[in-house]
Amino acid sequence: MRKPIIAGNWKMNKRLSEAKTFAESLIPLVNTINDCDIIIAPPFTYLSALDDILKSSSISLSAQTMSHELAGAFTGDISAVMITDCGCKYVIIGHSEQRLYHQETNQACQEKCKVAMQNKLTPIYCVGESLKERTNNITLTVIQKQILECITDLPLDSQEIIIAYEPVWAIGTGKVATPEEAQAVHQFIRQTIEKAKGTEIANKTRILYGGSVKPANIEDLINQADIDGALVGGACLELDSFVELIKKTNYVTH
Repeated sequence: MRKPIIAGNWKMNKRLSEAKTFAESLIPLVNTINDCDIIIAPPFTYLSALDDILKSSSISLSAQTMSHELAGAFTGDISAVMITDCGCKYVIIGHSEQRLYHQETNQACQEKCKVAMQNKLTPIYCVGESLKERTNNITLTVIQKQILECITDLPLDSQEIIIAYEPVWAIGTGKVATPEEAQAVHQFIRQTIEKAKGTEIANKTRILYGGSVKPANIEDLINQADIDGALVGGACLELDSFVELIKKTNYVTH
């Protein structure tokens, strides 16, 4: 059985006071949720403050990215050690915005995933095709390359990786893949993992959908056989919608 996940990626949003208020308000609203893992990924500068608030709750922290280096002359970068010191259990790697704006490659993602795992962080590894790639009918080719070039040398027999499928054309646009379209890609991702790592690892790997996920469409998505939750953008910034997403996902297991 795969426990579902709702992960909220705040991106570059909120002031510190707003972040604290959000976290403090979220705890009592989800403290009875046991069948859904809840993750929030605030900006780096808020991690320590939110760890103080959330450490006695069931809500986990994720960083939004990280360096593949652990220390040194890398101005502006944040290491896995720094992230874990701030209370993080997860780190997002390979988000389309990092790939687009910071030229993050599949190989760089693999290096980051390795370092994350070595430092007791679970990677949330993002994959997804652009509108041009989808129009050219190479979605599965792109996804397969992103998966294999990252996971091939990762120790998934002993550690977990979470995959997040985020079609780039659906992120922040209001567009969303139909549940059937999303399921088809999720199924392909699981099949790709199975060929690379075996049936047991494929069956236990949790695969999330991202791309304009909202309370109105989460149930149709989460009820698909291979969709194990969501990596949420805009809808995670408002407390009511984030809580509704969590409650609608609770108790759904595959």
